[in-house]
Amino acid sequence: MKFHRVGLGDACLIELDMRQDDRGFFARLFCEDELAAAGLVTRFPQVNNSESALKGTIRGLHYQLPPASEAKIVRCVRGAVFDAVVDMQPDSPTFGKWYGAELTPDNRRMMYVPTGFAHAYLSLQDRSEIIYFASERYAPGKERGLRFDDPAVGIVWPVPVTVVSDKDRVWPDFAVAAAELRA
Repeated sequence: MKFHRVGLGDACLIELDMRQDDRGFFARLFCEDELAAAGLVTRFPQVNNSESALKGTIRGLHYQLPPASEAKIVRCVRGAVFDAVVDMQPDSPTFGKWYGAELTPDNRRMMYVPTGFAHAYLSLQDRSEIIYFASERYAPGKERGLRFDDPAVGIVWPVPVTVVSDKDRVWPDFAVAAAELRA
């Protein structure tokens, strides 16, 4: 596994270290020792699978409050997604900054989402599917979100957002979310 830091805390793109020969390739998707050596979370008690039926579907921006804050490792296994993270740690020098990258089955990149970060993905093709490891179980009482289109964060989504759940449509803007985190 190759870890490429993106300039927001521990957020990084993970590139597979592929061993290829005439049969194809072999690569590790997860290695506890390599994650630990990179200073990242290694415990993932939950693995989730999500499909977005239509191009332009957004899921997020989601995060959980402590003690249920979760790190994630996200991989696209069908279609293509634009995966975005936002630093929601009030004491961080990159608080409120974002990073995004395209994840596809062909590029085989994975996004490491640190604890304390909001996460969203936008489907770039119909029937886009992701699998992601979560370091904490879903905790409904600790779930929070942030508007995907808040100009204060300014995420530049590569295609128009056309499908949004009712829940994701009503998350507060960054200023309200930040005030709660600072309280």
